[in-house]
Amino acid sequence: MTPHRALLIGALAGTAAAALLPPTEPGLGWALTAALVLALLRHVRPGWAVLSVALFGVGAVVAAGWLFALCAAAGCAAASLAVAGGRTARGLLVGAGAVPVAAVRAVPWLARGVRRAGTPPLTRPVLVTAGLLLVFVPLLAGADAAFADLLGSLAPDEPSGQPVVLFAVVGLGAVGAAHLRVSPVDADEPSDLPRTVARRDWALPVGALVLLFTAFVVVQVDTLFAGDEHVLVTPDLTYADYARSGFWQLLAVTVLTLGVIAVVARFAHLDSPADRRWLRGLLGALSGLTLVIVASALARMWLYQQAYGFTVARVAVAGCELWLGAVYLLVLAAGVRLRAGWLARAVVGTGFAALVGLAALNPDRFAAERNVERYEATGKIDVWYLARLSDDAVPALAGLPPELRDCALEFRRVEPDDWRSWNLGRQRAREALAGFSWNGCAR
Repeated sequence: MTPHRALLIGALAGTAAAALLPPTEPGLGWALTAALVLALLRHVRPGWAVLSVALFGVGAVVAAGWLFALCAAAGCAAASLAVAGGRTARGLLVGAGAVPVAAVRAVPWLARGVRRAGTPPLTRPVLVTAGLLLVFVPLLAGADAAFADLLGSLAPDEPSGQPVVLFAVVGLGAVGAAHLRVSPVDADEPSDLPRTVARRDWALPVGALVLLFTAFVVVQVDTLFAGDEHVLVTPDLTYADYARSGFWQLLAVTVLTLGVIAVVARFAHLDSPADRRWLRGLLGALSGLTLVIVASALARMWLYQQAYGFTVARVAVAGCELWLGAVYLLVLAAGVRLRAGWLARAVVGTGFAALVGLAALNPDRFAAERNVERYEATGKIDVWYLARLSDDAVPALAGLPPELRDCALEFRRVEPDDWRSWNLGRQRAREALAGFSWNGCAR
């Protein structure tokens, strides 16, 4: 990879970003830009590249800005991993941030290379092409209104510095990715941390946790999954107390136990078959019991949402707990043979896939649909909360009775998208809002 080639890749990637990325809302242009930039870089790792494009593609499907922001951040990390790679936990952490670091390091390398080699061969034809376009494009646009409209659809309605910023940021990132081909990072350096914890030092605390978790599951069998019956027969116990008093503690237990397993698996002695059997047995038992606790936390949250209605935050937290359950299944699979070289990649990959799955579920739309169903069954609804949801919720809210619909959608305006910012959620919202006769909200 020469500096001139890296400069060309950066210019093409920056131009694609300036032309394709929507100026305001997330939309189709994000996925197109990610696909084009990764295609320009070539020789990327296909699994991470596909995940990156899928994460950026969320912008073409979901209108919720908070969810797209999460997916875009994960998409950047996945794109960096597609270029830099990484197998171990340390390698994945370094690889996820390798491209931004390489972009800074690439600037002096690029300057030295261009200075030594002189003017790039394509400089003259590019400048001549730009000059010709500057002359002929305005003339042809002034000669035909339809052609002028076509050009207007390809450019922002209001000139701003955003295309320049996008060109610079994405172009520099592409140059950094190209620089990694010349100076790759050794993200998977072997760890020099020895296995220093003997069996007598870890077996007792882990065994105590296994006994504690077993006692908890056995004692709580009647309450963990009893649901409605347990709440109804227990004096002074409400759904809120049952769900909220336990869910967050169980979520904390799930996360902390994962840390315990990671530390023990990394530092425990594996010098003898007995060491391996103890490690496999105790950590396997701890993981299996934690899966029961994960199921309990999910059951509590489901019961709470059935009683009090779904919210976006509750759906997102439940999705996080589901992913943690999948992580424990991966830990159990790795513990069968005590080989976990693939585990870190699987955990990160399933995390990215879980974000894509959450976007496919569409939390704003899902919460709105469940609340409408709850209203039809019980007559209870929080219109003011639903009114604050994103445009993804509009089709579900449009099915409410007129007096509730008008309050939920009173101030909702969904502006048209151009081809770069096209979004399925906003498109469905516009279709749902079309043709309504608004009577106003009776406050």
